Amino acid sequence: MSPTSETAHGGRRLVIVESPAKAKTIKGYLGPGYVVEASVGHIRDLPSGAAEVPEKYTGEVRRLGVDVEHDFQPIYVVNADKKAQVKKLKDLLAESDELFLATDEDREGEAIAWHLQEVLKPKVPVHRMVFHEITKDAIREAVANPRELNQRMVDAQETRRILDRLYGYEVSPVLWKKVMPKLSAGRVQSVATRLVVERERERIAFRSAEYWDLTGTFSTGRTGDASDPSTLVARLAAVDGKRVAQGRDFGADGRLKSEAVLHLDEANARALAAALAETRFSVRSVESKPYRRSPYAPFRTTTLQQEASRKLGFGAKATMQVAQKLYENGFITYMRTDSTVLSDTAVAAARAQVTQLYGADYLPEKPRVYAGKVKNAQEAHEAIRPSGDRFRTPAETGLTGDQFKLYELIWKRTVASQMKDATGNSVTVKIGGTSADGRDAEFSASGKTITFHGFMKAYVEGADDPNAELDDRERRLPQVTEGDALSAEEITADGHATKPPARYTEATLVKELEEREIGRPSTYASIIGTILDRGYVFKKGTALVPSFLSFAVVNLLEKHFGRLVDYDFTARMEDDLDRIARGEAQSVPWLKRFYFGEGDAAGGAADAGNGDGDHLGGLKELVTDLGAIDAREISSFPVGDGIVLRVGRYGAYVERGEREQEGYQKADVPDDLAPDELTVEYAEELLAKPSGDFELGTDPVSGHQIVAKAGRYGPYVTEILPESTPKTGKNAVKPRTASLFKTMSLDTVTLDEALQLMSLPRVVGADAEGVEITAQNGRYGPYLKKGTDSRSLTSEDQLFSITLEEALAIYAQPKQRGRAAAKPPLKELGTDPVSEKPVVVKDGRFGPYVTDGETNATLRTGDSVETITPERGYELLAEKRAKGPAKKAAKKAPAKKTAAKKTAAKKTTAAKKTAAKKTTTAAKKTTATAKKAAAAKPE
Repeated sequence: MSPTSETAHGGRRLVIVESPAKAKTIKGYLGPGYVVEASVGHIRDLPSGAAEVPEKYTGEVRRLGVDVEHDFQPIYVVNADKKAQVKKLKDLLAESDELFLATDEDREGEAIAWHLQEVLKPKVPVHRMVFHEITKDAIREAVANPRELNQRMVDAQETRRILDRLYGYEVSPVLWKKVMPKLSAGRVQSVATRLVVERERERIAFRSAEYWDLTGTFSTGRTGDASDPSTLVARLAAVDGKRVAQGRDFGADGRLKSEAVLHLDEANARALAAALAETRFSVRSVESKPYRRSPYAPFRTTTLQQEASRKLGFGAKATMQVAQKLYENGFITYMRTDSTVLSDTAVAAARAQVTQLYGADYLPEKPRVYAGKVKNAQEAHEAIRPSGDRFRTPAETGLTGDQFKLYELIWKRTVASQMKDATGNSVTVKIGGTSADGRDAEFSASGKTITFHGFMKAYVEGADDPNAELDDRERRLPQVTEGDALSAEEITADGHATKPPARYTEATLVKELEEREIGRPSTYASIIGTILDRGYVFKKGTALVPSFLSFAVVNLLEKHFGRLVDYDFTARMEDDLDRIARGEAQSVPWLKRFYFGEGDAAGGAADAGNGDGDHLGGLKELVTDLGAIDAREISSFPVGDGIVLRVGRYGAYVERGEREQEGYQKADVPDDLAPDELTVEYAEELLAKPSGDFELGTDPVSGHQIVAKAGRYGPYVTEILPESTPKTGKNAVKPRTASLFKTMSLDTVTLDEALQLMSLPRVVGADAEGVEITAQNGRYGPYLKKGTDSRSLTSEDQLFSITLEEALAIYAQPKQRGRAAAKPPLKELGTDPVSEKPVVVKDGRFGPYVTDGETNATLRTGDSVETITPERGYELLAEKRAKGPAKKAAKKAPAKKTAAKKTAAKKTTAAKKTAAKKTTTAAKKTTATAKKAAAAKPE
């Protein structure tokens, strides 16, 4: 029976989805008789702090939110910001005859559906409604064919949530105590951080090697054209039968891996080039092979993130945000999937468009089928594709901006996946000759021609290496045969240097995690977001650079929690969680082995340890003995020449010598310095710069000593108060402090300048109404202040020179709100691939930002005007667009005035103020507790 005919009998159905946008779209497809409402994500979760745990629970349960002593029973609480929504859902349910739980079709969605059922306690029939695309037909079919809740999927999600809670809440406090407050550890985030740190270690240990070879331009002597060029460029391949060394022949230590190759230095390369100048060359061999390239599989979550990064400059998070909007508005299928499978309907739609847009010659006889390459992939899901049984072309969607670009990418990839192979020929030509000094030199050139482009007409995959050659690139060589004579137009000696392994980008880190079978596609974007937000990693261009803080964190975890950041161990844990989802393993016994270490070493991943067969105890045992962790040792890294880098509570610094001893040196390390750039020479430069306290003299008025210091936020001056000065309580006295002007430096600032700086704010005078005007130096520069009205000054010097008349003249002018004369951009980056408008870097009130004239995005930690690349600028704009416009706070309705009972209202004012103070105090305590707990919350 169709949904329409069923509702004709008067039933009312409540359909609960996850997001308001999805609810709006689905409501349009279902029509009368259906009420569609959103849960707005999870309605309940583990408590974020002890304050949220019901009073009946005590001990460890209050800290963890999980009762580890009673089969790891989780304590669920309705999120404070969801209580109003839960009440609304309960009210709607009370007026409904049936309930359809239509949350997402993955584990997380199944768990949300279960939580809704547990909290709402429905007394009407409940159905689980699933769909992987939001189209009219798909939604109606889902209503007509519901299923039961999948309890195994719920158990699997719950096990993951408990595991991540135990990991985060047990390990994070260790980091707080031994490294820095407010840090966090997580099952996948810590491993991801370790990958980035290990790559940086490889770069630090890397030693570059120089090698040379020759490039020859050879001519056939005949007139050429586009299809048959007259010249070809070839590289020196061998000398006297010995292969010439290339970059791949050198190890990370800069030495040759094998003596079987010839290492040319500059002198030998130039001598050989000169000796070959008059040599007669000939074609020694021509090897031709058929070339065939098959289309790429349709997108799954990770490949979509990788391609969006390569082609659109989107970060993983921005990609998922845009894809979420496309899915909720009915343009694509569900975007969190590890499957490359297309439904029969999708295959038919793709094949129809191939014929329509490219012709029957591009359509293979049989539909292409793509086998899943991801272990434990949920093949019941589809790949990411355009929704519907007829794909809308990008032009037909009406989409714009980022959504158009991402939809176009998905559409092209899907259509191309059902097209014929690209075919052609690849050719290798060997050219030889004998030099004037009797050496045999052999050059090699390779080419590729594509005779039938096939799927490449629609789509060509990008590459992580910007210098890599894409699949559709042709290299045509002259048509030559063995024995043909060639003349050398030019032979040059070329020098090269081996390069350290490239840093991860978001795309390549996602690829690495997936290849190691760590984490799941749906979590990669949030994991990368977490390690960026925590300050473990920052970006330089598109590269992910580990901070020195992450070196200390990974060092601690490797030495004292090695199992928890072991790649194979983490992958085995993922396997076990999938076994639980399939019903092949039980949750509670597995959690016991992980947490308490019960069972033997063969009992599962939690006891697999390092593969040596020894029983290694559980997580609880690992975090018990913190005395063995030397905080100073795990945060110290030798640089060389007696210099040590240390990670302190306020950042990284270098030091040499012993504190309190003569000759001791210390200097802060810039936050945006990449670890592989901290050489001994650079550390020496830092130590040579003025640092520490510069004694400027004594304030003649107060008698206090005045010093200049290098602070974390720049140089400043301050006074040294006597030891007897109260530092806490009602009578506490804070020292006067002032930042140096931009034109000042630590080693030149004088006592008079310091006293002048500390005299700010300066009273300039008062206006006609007696309102005081002061000159002040703030975070965003010098300004005047009159009551709540502030006006910017053009220079810091005006703080001491501006007169009352000049200040009044400024206030007499209309206040400019961002309409001042435009400053020239700090840097030009090029044309944005999405908006197709020029992107520049500007200096704003909150620091430098990138803009294309429509979207503004502030530079983040690790970005700088000097180092930002065009690609990084485009990525920042893409992420900002994906977030959408900032939501404005809802305005409160004006309170109704009541003429009566004014006297009674006055009497209650004092009581209200007292109650408000108590409420505010309690709220502050709750917020502090929540923040402390949030720092440890696993991702």
